[in-house]
Amino acid sequence: MTNDFTSKSFLRTWKESLFAFSFDIGGLFAGFIIASQLNVFNFSSWAIAVYPAILSARGVISGLFSGRLGTALHVGTVLPKFFGNTRNFYLIFESVILITLETSVAMSLLSIVFGTFFWGITFAEFCDILIVTMATMLLGLIISVLTITVAFTSFKKGLDPDIIVYPVMSTIADILITLCYVFVLNLFFLSNNAGKYMVDFLGALLVVLAFYALLKGAREKVFTRTIKESFLTLIIVAFIVNFTGTVLRGISEIIGGRKEIYTVYPALIDTVGDVGSVVGSTATTKLALGLLKPSLTAMRNHVTQISAAWFTSIIMFILFSFLSLLLQGMFTLQAFLELTVPLLITNIIAVVAITSISYAVSILTFQKGLDPDNFVIPVESALADSITSIALLVALVLVS
Repeated sequence: MTNDFTSKSFLRTWKESLFAFSFDIGGLFAGFIIASQLNVFNFSSWAIAVYPAILSARGVISGLFSGRLGTALHVGTVLPKFFGNTRNFYLIFESVILITLETSVAMSLLSIVFGTFFWGITFAEFCDILIVTMATMLLGLIISVLTITVAFTSFKKGLDPDIIVYPVMSTIADILITLCYVFVLNLFFLSNNAGKYMVDFLGALLVVLAFYALLKGAREKVFTRTIKESFLTLIIVAFIVNFTGTVLRGISEIIGGRKEIYTVYPALIDTVGDVGSVVGSTATTKLALGLLKPSLTAMRNHVTQISAAWFTSIIMFILFSFLSLLLQGMFTLQAFLELTVPLLITNIIAVVAITSISYAVSILTFQKGLDPDNFVIPVESALADSITSIALLVALVLVS
């Protein structure tokens, strides 16, 4: 990675970003699942609002994990292999399990506040939200294993994990966590008591695994630092993702049954999150290697990664518009233009915001002596979802 803008470095970053961002097309399938399962979300007013919260939370955890892995691989504290790895590697993985439980509980607790004021739910429904969230997040732990695989493979192939891992995994994670959430909702709402007992069991299993991880890592510095530094971040994230859910409910009221927008929604938040990830992760690695000054004004020395990632995102947004309409069997030139215009407005608003935030968080945390990997991707991932949702809402209002 270079500090100045050159056509060669831009082209390399753009190619890697295009490869990584292309996986966001898979986000359309996550959206397609939601669009085809809208009946399940009608069983409770919280079901649709909790979806982006779970989507965001899983993305935040995957982002934290991929960020730590990327930097650790670069500096040599983690080796690119599953077995016989460093103790640091296993501690990072164990911390993810505990963080998954913490996030589930924090999201559910804050859902009481948002649910009471904005979703029209009662306090009695809190337990339902908690157990459904925990069961879904437990099933989502398989995503962490896939994250490791992608990180190790990309590193061995000479690719930059900071550019490849999170963008690739964010989409895979969206598809898998959406399938998990829909599966759990069907068990919870449409099955008999056996289905609810299964959901209860999955939630309890997450608690057991988290306490086991805590017992193993409680005295390890890497583990405790990750948990301590990520805790405040996760509380902030829990607030943000519940806000995102509230915004999605607002979008739902505007778009009604427009399935093409539900279809494209996960892909949009994936891509904006990916832009923030590329900007933040590459900045974090540059800081660790001494290639970037820990100063906000040094952003001009990071313009290559920023411009390449943004250009790639514009291409992807246009492609999403086309594919979303195609998937729903609605493609016409007029429909394409009517969907593409608000998506490009969304892109401009969201990418400017997330790029600035992601870079600023990496610099400010580094200046404070904290590990940016515990903050950058978790914060930008959660904010990317909210920012993209708000930007989409604004765009839809502007063109309506």
